[in-house]
Amino acid sequence: MSLRRIAWMMVLTLTTFVGAARGDEGMWVFNNLPLDYLKQTYGFEPTPEWVDHLRLSAVRFNSGGSGSFVSADGLVMTNHHVGADTLQKLSTPERDYYKDGFHARSREEEVPAPDLELNVVESIEDVTARVNAEVTESMSDAEAEAARRRAIAAIEKESLDQTGLRSDVVKLYQGGQYHLYRYKTYTDVRLVFAPEFDIAFFGGDPDNFEFPRYCLDVCFFRAYENGQPAQVRHHLSWSRTGTREGDLVFVAGNPGRTSRLYTVAHLEYLRDLAFPFLLEYLHDREAALKTYSARGPEQARQAKEELFSIQNSRKARTGGLGGLKDPTIMGRKRAQEQAIRSRIASDKARQDRYGSAWDRVAEAQKAAAEILLPYNFLELGRAFDSDLFRIARTLVRLAEEDAKPNADRLREYQDAGRKSLELALYSSAPIYPEFEIFKIAHALEYWRQRMPDHPLIEPIFGGRTADEVARSLVEGTRLADVETRRQLARGGIAAIQASDDPMIALARLVDPAARAARQAREDRVDGVETAAYALIARALFEEYGDSIYPDATFTLRLAFGTVAGYEVDGQAIPAFTTIGGAFEHAAAHGNVEPYQLPPSWFAARDAGRLRLDTPFNFVSTVDIIGGNSGSPVVDRNGELVGIIFDGNIQSLVLDFAYDDQVARAVSVDSRAILEALRSVYNATELLRELIPERSPVQASPGR
Repeated sequence: MSLRRIAWMMVLTLTTFVGAARGDEGMWVFNNLPLDYLKQTYGFEPTPEWVDHLRLSAVRFNSGGSGSFVSADGLVMTNHHVGADTLQKLSTPERDYYKDGFHARSREEEVPAPDLELNVVESIEDVTARVNAEVTESMSDAEAEAARRRAIAAIEKESLDQTGLRSDVVKLYQGGQYHLYRYKTYTDVRLVFAPEFDIAFFGGDPDNFEFPRYCLDVCFFRAYENGQPAQVRHHLSWSRTGTREGDLVFVAGNPGRTSRLYTVAHLEYLRDLAFPFLLEYLHDREAALKTYSARGPEQARQAKEELFSIQNSRKARTGGLGGLKDPTIMGRKRAQEQAIRSRIASDKARQDRYGSAWDRVAEAQKAAAEILLPYNFLELGRAFDSDLFRIARTLVRLAEEDAKPNADRLREYQDAGRKSLELALYSSAPIYPEFEIFKIAHALEYWRQRMPDHPLIEPIFGGRTADEVARSLVEGTRLADVETRRQLARGGIAAIQASDDPMIALARLVDPAARAARQAREDRVDGVETAAYALIARALFEEYGDSIYPDATFTLRLAFGTVAGYEVDGQAIPAFTTIGGAFEHAAAHGNVEPYQLPPSWFAARDAGRLRLDTPFNFVSTVDIIGGNSGSPVVDRNGELVGIIFDGNIQSLVLDFAYDDQVARAVSVDSRAILEALRSVYNATELLRELIPERSPVQASPGR
């Protein structure tokens, strides 16, 4: 179905981009849940104990996804594709965990992840008044934003010192509120189980963001403390019966970013500049990674996880851009924005307070357009696509930032995030020189084509080809060695300035221009947007109270909906698929990649062990977005019935608006996970841990 038709179908059902939530819409913060709505609509009101248990069972992955504790011994479940970064880092040419899977049959066999961090929300505190207390009316937007950053740094450090917990102040409503999230952090995390890539991502890129689906997109890790499995009080119990169509379900996860409260001007900037630029970049990187993969099996293995990530982002952004390009959707947004602005204009006091906010956001988008290329290529580092360059930049900036007071540092170098920064900086993850040379050479050439007159081009290239530059950098650097990184970090500014490492020299050369681009973005875009959106948020609060939820910020949210199929072009799409359907889907595509099931699955089927009527994947109306991958799906009892791993193609405009007619969240059914562990992988010890004192484990079919 075309994206235009998808957008038209959504417009028929959308009521608001901005305003009170409609139906089951909402990614709700745990300290402001729509309890009255749940009680009135579903006859269910979660108790404080129910809410706290789910919050403390939910886990955030620093690799960009969600998960949940599923046993008292620190066992964590997430998606295979959330764990893919770790699987790739643990793999070798001789043993490819990402492709072939992994199964630790004892605690001793569990493999430590090199740089994985898990976060669990211990508490949430509204600190809006403390942040804004540092801002005076005489300050410019840039000065006010700097004052807020200093206040945030002080709050985070105070909390860290008092509690020992990771402490992050999060901006909500684009600056309307600030909440302090305190996290218990686990950095000793070990791989327990992963299925083969062919079943985790069955259907590959063609089936991504589609339904029906047939994927076992799951992965298990274990959190450790003091060398022993973490003893967690809150973990999810496993549902033996699963769910059925019409059931109310809940999702606790960390949606990455939405733009539902954005103004028209902001959405137009995304539509006309930001998304097209990003898509061009993603297409270019995808083609490059395919070229590298074609060099041989080992090169394909090295590039596989990055290629998957790029393809996933490319498809998601294509869908989002399609929604923004539909004139009817944008027309609806303009009408709604004009309506609230007209109501404000009718009251002089409100007009004086809020009237200019939308115009200020529009001005910020003009500045964002001017900064787009230098900010992306220099500050975001897209001109230097290399793990080694990222390490070099971190070391260069760490030395400079450590010499400043904590509140004056770049945020990622402040004390509150220091443990996370060092976990990544001193990671033992493998670095492949050939792959590094290829990536940085391609990135340099792409940058030179897009910004040929930039003053750094000549000092970096010096008459050489991009490949020659990349080769000299990678072959000359010593940063692949973790101890070398530690020595440079300990040596501070003196060691960085004295270093003759070519990658350090490159980072030193680029850093002033990169910092300038960042400062320009913070002053001319972020600061202006924060001030203006704070005013818009206050206006919305006056209209709707707390019945609106903030845009996603990769912080813990609760969403809910019902298990429900849908209809496309007159065709009914059932809510569930089955394991048997996976074999049929494979056969319909000739049993060739990416529709090739692993041999282990054929062996289980042919031996009669595999129950083909077991529900495999299902869809629901739950409001999710990227970052929710790996989120647990629970029922009214708080029991786990599934795990989010995708959305359908119609869900790709959920960045900007909610829909419950055709947009769906896609989950792996809890019964399929049990059936696979029992019948395909003979994972007896894992099953006993998931469902203690219930043996033999038998997955039940749909009710």
